[in-house]
Amino acid sequence: MSEKEPEFVVTDRRKFTLEGDRREDAPQEQEWVPTPILPAKESAPAAASPAQPAGPRAVPDAAPAASSLDAAAANAAQKDEQEQMQEQDQMPQPPTEAEAAEAHAVYTASSRQLDEVVRAANPGMQPIPVMDFPHLVQSLYMSALMQMGAGTPEGQQPRLDILGARQTIDMLGVLSEKTAGNLSDEETAFLQSALFELRMGFLEITQAIARNARQQAQSQTSASDPKPPGKPTLVR
Repeated sequence: MSEKEPEFVVTDRRKFTLEGDRREDAPQEQEWVPTPILPAKESAPAAASPAQPAGPRAVPDAAPAASSLDAAAANAAQKDEQEQMQEQDQMPQPPTEAEAAEAHAVYTASSRQLDEVVRAANPGMQPIPVMDFPHLVQSLYMSALMQMGAGTPEGQQPRLDILGARQTIDMLGVLSEKTAGNLSDEETAFLQSALFELRMGFLEITQAIARNARQQAQSQTSASDPKPPGKPTLVR
């Protein structure tokens, strides 16, 4: 069986002849008309979607804040403890009971030898009294009086150390606080009487100093100010 050869149809789609004339049988093409470009329309804003009901807000967990505060407190406590340990390391260690007893015995023996030397050099000298609590209070009491001008020879200007007197009086106040409940009735009365007299004397002196300061300031102001103006006069 012979195979049939396929048929090919050749179509001449040229628009012009070789001489340049337009062919009558040329296929007609649709004339191209430019499409005008129109301005783009503004898109309408999207309609707002209805508000959705707000759901429950997530409450931040307070555990991290609490844990951070606890950590800060722990760090502060640890720092204070370290500082206290450093202070304790810097402070001298107290002596043992045996060392304190030995130091007391040596000190007492040395004091006796000193008394013997002093009495030998001064045969008519009275024995030096033993220091006790009343002597301690009396010593501080006399020091404060001297600092406030007591014992100044007559006719001389008292020399005041009012700040030193205040410090000595405060020392007696500290002694009163630290020995509360550990003194006899006589010792307590002696200490409180000394404190009362010194504090009242200190108050009297400070008030006198304040009065003198005000008087000096007023005198300086009066010297610098002009005479008080009289009645106003008319200038014609």
